[in-house]
Amino acid sequence: MAGILYLVGTPIGNLGDFSPRAVETLRSVDFIAAEDTRVSLKLLNHFGIKKQLICYFEHNRAEMGEKLLSRLLAGESCALVTDAGMPAISDPGEDIVRQCAIHGVTVCAVPGPSALVTALAMSGLPTQRFTFEGFLSVSGKSRREHLDSLREETRTMIFYEAPHKLLRTLEDFLKTFGDRDISLCRELTKLHEEVVRTTLSGAIARYRETPPKGEFVLVLRGKERSDEPEMTREEALAAVQRYRDEGKSLKEACRLAAADSGFAKNELYEIALGK
Repeated sequence: MAGILYLVGTPIGNLGDFSPRAVETLRSVDFIAAEDTRVSLKLLNHFGIKKQLICYFEHNRAEMGEKLLSRLLAGESCALVTDAGMPAISDPGEDIVRQCAIHGVTVCAVPGPSALVTALAMSGLPTQRFTFEGFLSVSGKSRREHLDSLREETRTMIFYEAPHKLLRTLEDFLKTFGDRDISLCRELTKLHEEVVRTTLSGAIARYRETPPKGEFVLVLRGKERSDEPEMTREEALAAVQRYRDEGKSLKEACRLAAADSGFAKNELYEIALGK
């Protein structure tokens, strides 16, 4: 019988955020796969956990992924952890989760802190619909293609960025999107936590004067919607039906179609009911 892969969320800064269930899970598994064993060892020592650590990260994901899967198929249980936050999000852990799904290995999540959700909640920007874009490529072509694909994005966008790349990214944002609202979050849950709510031009001026420090989560406002509906009434009603066909309730289908079309959800609801 195969073992279980546990996806264990780890603190993004404050060790007090590590849940009792997460501690118990790390104590109970046969071994732990960690992004950086040195970082994870500090966490284990803090909670008095002694367990075998293996290194599983971007540059050994193929080789170590096979070994990890073999041990799971042999009946061992494993906890997958990253340096901070939920594994498998912008992380090679997604590969081993996919392999577990293919081979019938049970995957169990032990949720924990997430930098992207924490930053979104604190941003002061719209949270109902958002898209997580991770790190931008440093390659000129793929970076431009990524940003160009987001020009018409109306959802709030979330990016990760390192301090030494921050100014270039802000300048590229300004060229691509114009001067929009942005929330810059750093050192989340740590002693020097900071959330700067400003515009792209304001952020550029700020960090040209004061060099940025710490890892950043950038929350950028999406493109403003036009007051004019983006679909005809018939197209909007067709969108309602598509969502209904997917199993959504009429109210939920109308809400989603309203976001897609520019029509008011109540208007679509009344039309769909034949009022």
